[in-house]
Amino acid sequence: MERTSITSAVKQLRAHAARLDTTTIGDLLKQDPSRAGRHWLRVGPLQANFARQRYDDTALEALFSMAETAGVAEQLRALFDGEPLNRTEARPALHTALRGDLGSAPVAREASQQARAARAQMRAMVERMSGSGITDVVSVGIGGSDLGPRLVVDALAGSSGQRLRVHFLSNVDPAAADAATAALDPARTAVLLVSKSFGTEETLLNGRILQRWLGDDSRLFAITANAERAEAAFAIPRERILPMWDWVGGRYSMWSAVGFPIALALGMDGFEALLAGAAEMDAHVLQAPVRENLAVRHALTAVWNRNGLGLSTHAVIPYAERLRLLPNYLQQLVMESLGKSARSDGRPVAGDTVPVWWGGVGTDTQHSFFQALHQGTQVVPMDFIGVVDTGSAEAENARALLANLLAQAEALANGQADDDLHRSYPGNRPSTMLLLDRLDARSLGALVAMYEHSVFVQGVLWEINPFDQFGVELGKRLAKGLMPALKGEAEAEDPVTRELLARIRR
Repeated sequence: MERTSITSAVKQLRAHAARLDTTTIGDLLKQDPSRAGRHWLRVGPLQANFARQRYDDTALEALFSMAETAGVAEQLRALFDGEPLNRTEARPALHTALRGDLGSAPVAREASQQARAARAQMRAMVERMSGSGITDVVSVGIGGSDLGPRLVVDALAGSSGQRLRVHFLSNVDPAAADAATAALDPARTAVLLVSKSFGTEETLLNGRILQRWLGDDSRLFAITANAERAEAAFAIPRERILPMWDWVGGRYSMWSAVGFPIALALGMDGFEALLAGAAEMDAHVLQAPVRENLAVRHALTAVWNRNGLGLSTHAVIPYAERLRLLPNYLQQLVMESLGKSARSDGRPVAGDTVPVWWGGVGTDTQHSFFQALHQGTQVVPMDFIGVVDTGSAEAENARALLANLLAQAEALANGQADDDLHRSYPGNRPSTMLLLDRLDARSLGALVAMYEHSVFVQGVLWEINPFDQFGVELGKRLAKGLMPALKGEAEAEDPVTRELLARIRR
């Protein structure tokens, strides 16, 4: 899409938003009795309802037209085929090849073959470790090398007959390492060092602590694209190193050997069920027309709320304790991918890009920030996520959880008038309802893949590259440069930092 086209499209969205300014969600539902049923989409174990979004059919048609003008369907095919869509780094983004073979180009087929070979290596290592007397595993990584596996293990290990107890260490704060190992026996623990470059400072520093704590390098493993550095820095032999590739970004990598902690916790069959759920979503996203495509619809809704309505934050609220880490995971996936002000061609973007993503788990959050969501001055669109069949024997609790999920979405949309302003709920707060049939590896894989594709489509619409992350580098570079100043061997250049260091030393 040319710059003039995206600018024109955003202006058109704003015009539709202005037209609908006095039309509430309740009005939209009254005007169209079929709306609640027409705005459902289902893919495998995941279904979504968009009926409580603040667009009518005319505005939605403008969004679909925007997607078609931007060539969303063609760009999705290019993604799966391994075209170098990560243009700033001149390489493809082939995370879909880790879980299927829908790509038709040779580079995509070769990536799928490499992924299958890595999974065979993973399976063999899982079997060896499961029968070796190891009871616990500490996975050391940060960002994309931590958040995805941490989410899946936290969500599924307790419900699927956990094979090995898997723990995670990411923060460079030494208290985190102490907490991770406090209750563990080093003689029965393995350590995984997960870093694409094997140059991530937090991972290397924590790795040294864990290496000393283990006292036996035979239970030290690595997952990396730089096997030479892992060998040199930690003397880890090649047979205990699993591969990563430069065509997979960190936050898209849990489907690769980065998911080894998942395989250790759930068993390799559990890990492959996760991949199968994601592959099911991949097939839908690649093959479904724009108007029937769940990830595209989710992305268009996000663009409508950001560029049409001008809403600057987005909340995600899973009504499932086992999905409590999902908001953390999505913060990185969405904000690191879309937090850009430069287009792929290096020119400034034409309008606002990603809102601030945040959230928490229901029903806890109802007793904290929901006050602001219901009666605050800022409208916050939301994704509600529920599980239809919790599998719990506590039927009353399960019904109460679903009742609260449904009630909060209804209350935020419809509100309630009262002469006493303190007791008045303005309503008209938009939300999307996402429902999993049950929470298992397949459904979680489908859910995460849906969000990945939504992020990609938003990147297409905003003409930005969702696969680089240069914004994280400046602070890390400055931190490395300040290490000598903290040791008293140099002075900081920045005057405020210099004063802070002087006070820290005193």
